[in-house]
Amino acid sequence: MVDAVADLGAQKFVSLTTYKRSGEAVATPMWVAAQDGRLAFWTPSDSWKVKRARRDPRVSVAPCNRTGSVPEGAPRIGGHAEVLDHDDDVRRVRAAIKRKYGLVFNVVTVVERIMRRGREERTVLLVTLD
Repeated sequence: MVDAVADLGAQKFVSLTTYKRSGEAVATPMWVAAQDGRLAFWTPSDSWKVKRARRDPRVSVAPCNRTGSVPEGAPRIGGHAEVLDHDDDVRRVRAAIKRKYGLVFNVVTVVERIMRRGREERTVLLVTLD
């Protein structure tokens, strides 16, 4: 799985799928960074993907484009997510995402901050692949 983590961690976007109570899959395109043999995602704390991952840690991931379209034949790999709210974890993953995405990260986070009226509570989803 180390190769899969490195490959997915190098992608610009990864489709992260979480599951509703009904079992329905919900895929979201996300920025990603490889961290200690796992995939790290940095997301608003109040997002539905965080709520779903707290209830059911099963996830799947696949490379995708900015809009979430997964290339035909791309493997979807299962795993489980750990939800981390500790400030140190959030800062560490934020720094990794910022390093990877650079100027685009700065622009997007400024726009988000404006749209969310300054609220920037973040959570980390740390995914271990099966």
